[in-house]
Amino acid sequence: MKNSLFLFALSASVAFGQYKMEPAGAPPSELPPAFASMLQPQGVRILAPTGAAYCEVWLRTQAPSGPKSGDDAVVLPTIPQGALLGVIRFAGPAQDRRGQPLKPGIYTMRYSQYPVNGDHQGVAPQRDFVLLVPAGDDKDANATPNFDALVALSNKASGTPHPAVLSIWNSSASKFPAFSKQGDHDWVLDAKLGDLGISIILVGKVEG
Repeated sequence: MKNSLFLFALSASVAFGQYKMEPAGAPPSELPPAFASMLQPQGVRILAPTGAAYCEVWLRTQAPSGPKSGDDAVVLPTIPQGALLGVIRFAGPAQDRRGQPLKPGIYTMRYSQYPVNGDHQGVAPQRDFVLLVPAGDDKDANATPNFDALVALSNKASGTPHPAVLSIWNSSASKFPAFSKQGDHDWVLDAKLGDLGISIILVGKVEG
């Protein structure tokens, strides 16, 4: 009986526990030099409530830039479609924003916007998203693949007809990096992409 109570208390503490952030050190040594050279020398590691590593993130030292979008629903209007934003490594099984399973490993993070076709209404206030690509399938750090090409690459991460996505927007945080719970389910990383503050939901499935 005592063992059952202990296991219940332990599982409850994990379920309602806190994710935490700590320094992650240098980018993964497995990355090609062309990718690693673009990344900040110090990443962040996100720890699950169990204390085990959930993921590690390295953003670019400089934010990619291009012509400004005139769409009011785009909150990062100067980042080009398909541009590399950084790299994420999942230590174990994970999920994207849609709840799609992701295998452990290293993924590049590339910028895109969901299309205005009626299929994505209500998924987020902004059109901006990160699409994940298995690092082994991403061959050119400087490439800016168009929407269809990037979706095809990201489908290799999700293993489904829908790309693997994370929600992103411009951050209003006063401190970087920071990691906090927002709402009932979402855990958000606020970090600097060059001089640009961004927010990324690393843990949390969109409801509805």
